[in-house]
Amino acid sequence: MKNDVRKFTIDEMCALVEMDRRTVRYYIQKGLVDRPEGAGKGAYYTHAHLEQLLAIRKWKRAGVSLDRIQEILADGKGGAPGGQPLPPPPPRKKGAVEVWSHLNVNDGIELHIEPTRAGLSPGQVRALFRDVMKVAGKIREEKS
Repeated sequence: MKNDVRKFTIDEMCALVEMDRRTVRYYIQKGLVDRPEGAGKGAYYTHAHLEQLLAIRKWKRAGVSLDRIQEILADGKGGAPGGQPLPPPPPRKKGAVEVWSHLNVNDGIELHIEPTRAGLSPGQVRALFRDVMKVAGKIREEKS
């Protein structure tokens, strides 16, 4: 195994994680990603930075907020959205604002989801709603 550490420029790092410079720098400023090694034009990024950015990208694509990503990374629970369940969200705080998705399936049948707490991306919520509507339609057909 090589003892030397692979060094990446900001442009190489951005290409690897499919993000622009501004986004990477913003994540560094927010404390989601460690500062680069070195300074100025000699600054470079390592495999550790790459892993941090890939974890952030993974969670963002799963529909998780940056504040929640920061909590997940701080807890060291950066598991894969597809492979592991999301860590439980923190307890609700008094006065906290939540955005819920609501599906009126039929008279007397409703489905309420808070996507962030459920760990669902907007696309996953839409897919769930589509499938619920299909199942409800099949049940109504069987009943007739």
